[in-house]
Amino acid sequence: MIHRNHEVFTQATDQDYKGTSAEAIQYHYDDGNDFFKVWLDNTMAYTCARWEKGEGLEALETAQIRKLDFHINQAKAKGAKRVLDIGCGWGSLLRRLVEVHGVEKAIGITLSKAQTEQVKSFRNPRIEVYLENWADHHPEELYDAILGIEVLEHVVQVGLPETEKVKAYRNFFEHCHKWLKPGGWMSLQTIVYDNMRPENFNEFLTNEVFPESDHATLAELVKARERLFEIVAIRNDRQDYELTCKAWLSRLKKNRTAAINVVGSEVVARYEKYLKFSMIGFHTGSINLARIAMRRIDKPCK
Repeated sequence: MIHRNHEVFTQATDQDYKGTSAEAIQYHYDDGNDFFKVWLDNTMAYTCARWEKGEGLEALETAQIRKLDFHINQAKAKGAKRVLDIGCGWGSLLRRLVEVHGVEKAIGITLSKAQTEQVKSFRNPRIEVYLENWADHHPEELYDAILGIEVLEHVVQVGLPETEKVKAYRNFFEHCHKWLKPGGWMSLQTIVYDNMRPENFNEFLTNEVFPESDHATLAELVKARERLFEIVAIRNDRQDYELTCKAWLSRLKKNRTAAINVVGSEVVARYEKYLKFSMIGFHTGSINLARIAMRRIDKPCK
């Protein structure tokens, strides 16, 4: 079991700002592709969907595709030559980029071995995937657009004080700025703290579900991107995440026997508990879901 270590993380230096370790990512995401296939929809999108009023839980796949298209449009990625997906998951966004939106080359990076294998199984010459930390990414060419759907949760390690978190997020934005062509856009989606103190966040989630990971506050992200990216649009869609978690939990319960056969009852119970806690957090507004469009500042002032 991986547990957080405040003493180590608060002493991190600038070169350590790579966020969540590969070990911690694989602890969660490598529970097995077969397990996630049991309760995610056909897109295998494991991030908040985008729902329309009146849609029921059965519309999960439609809502996930709507989310993918939203971010592609927000990043001005349609018809682009090269697009980067940071934290690409099982590749739903990569496929959507090349199969529907005419992107010539979609590049994904992830620390999950299981996700890398899934994306490689597409055998699509217009899709590339790399098993690497975003901080170690060195593209051969600049990107027209960058997408990061719930990757900021893994940019800092839990336990950092606010000033160090801002430095870590700025390091992330500096990399993105360096990778983007002049005039390029970035679309981000991330969970953010709102009506709660970060130190009061549920320890079960940070210890047993997403070890080493942490959320930002909007203030931290706004500060970190100064003179690098202009914030063009931002919206809070926490109700979308409450409904997404509800749909996932419903599907997991419906297919509980199949899930237990893959990973065992202890793991299934842990996921059920985490989805319930998440629903409460988004319902009460303790945590929110931010969707942010940013445009690269081509001549940052010093």
